[in-house]
Amino acid sequence: MAVAETQLYAKVSNKHRSKSTSVLLESLLAKGFTAHIAQKALAATGQKTIEDAAKWLHSHCNDPSLDDPIPQEYALYLCPTGRLHNHLQEFWKESKRQCGKNRAHEIFPHITLCDFFTCEDQKVELLYDTLKRVGDSFSQCFPPSISLSLHSSTSYLGFFIGDSHANILKEFALAFSSEASALADCHVKPCLKQLHLTLAHKFYPHHQKTLEQLAKCINPGETCQWVAALYSRDMRFVHYQTLRALFQYKPQNIDELMINTGDFIYVDPTQQSDVSEGWVIGTSHRTGCRGFIPENYTERANESDTWVKHREYVFVTASRFFTQTENEPNVKLNGEVHNPSMSRSLTKVLSLQNATLRRGVLVMRHGE
Repeated sequence: MAVAETQLYAKVSNKHRSKSTSVLLESLLAKGFTAHIAQKALAATGQKTIEDAAKWLHSHCNDPSLDDPIPQEYALYLCPTGRLHNHLQEFWKESKRQCGKNRAHEIFPHITLCDFFTCEDQKVELLYDTLKRVGDSFSQCFPPSISLSLHSSTSYLGFFIGDSHANILKEFALAFSSEASALADCHVKPCLKQLHLTLAHKFYPHHQKTLEQLAKCINPGETCQWVAALYSRDMRFVHYQTLRALFQYKPQNIDELMINTGDFIYVDPTQQSDVSEGWVIGTSHRTGCRGFIPENYTERANESDTWVKHREYVFVTASRFFTQTENEPNVKLNGEVHNPSMSRSLTKVLSLQNATLRRGVLVMRHGE
């Protein structure tokens, strides 16, 4: 009975309850925005709320590329949450402190299911529908825990996925890519090679042993809930450096860029040779405008800092419910906050059932 309840709850909790894209689009059209620009704003903000899209449009009112028909790039990742995610983040932090930054620090912990692909703005909601349908079809066969084994070389360190579990993930990625390609008219390429969760990449060879020791502190069997998440990025700045503004800067000349504290700026390293020392020329992620900024007003940021999460599908397995305690934080299920009182009630019921099963009568017979 408890397993049946778990399966039923998984189906209910993974329903997307926010407004559909058509409702959001109609609201923006009513405000006077054209369909093309409104759809671009919705895609750039994850199609979540009218407020987010309207704020994006207001910030990009002077963006020279606002009318360009350039779509976002999308990727499907499988991301760990819970205790395993916390241990991975601790490894990220400690490996950066002891060995410096490497390529793995640019992106959060994940297993790539589908590489980046383009999708027209007006068809993005079809990707959401596909993720929901395919997630539902695989929810019953998704492994309660994923087998991870540590692999190390002079330039790579990470966990490889066990073959039996990797095959399920590849089937999931293939199903998503096939349906998304057909419905949204885009070319989605699933990852069918060795699936892995990268810990460190392109580091100095003499750091290998230190990184290995840090990685061995991670328990790959730690409690984890896996989430299939759809992310997007601006395809124009894929090979650019990403900077974060430390201070506000108000332009003194017409060719300078206005930045606020926390703004992200895309910088093309190949276009800096003719720039005056101490300055860089870049494009603001917040406004889309381009200009010069003082380099000492910025710091290096991660590639994924500007990515947008669109939708996610949480694989709720029976083992998750059996091990959850009241001290664990609330978990979002496909964008919805999980109701802790429901899990506590279920946990108490299971505890009572287990207590009942442990009861028994011990009969002893004395013999000469």
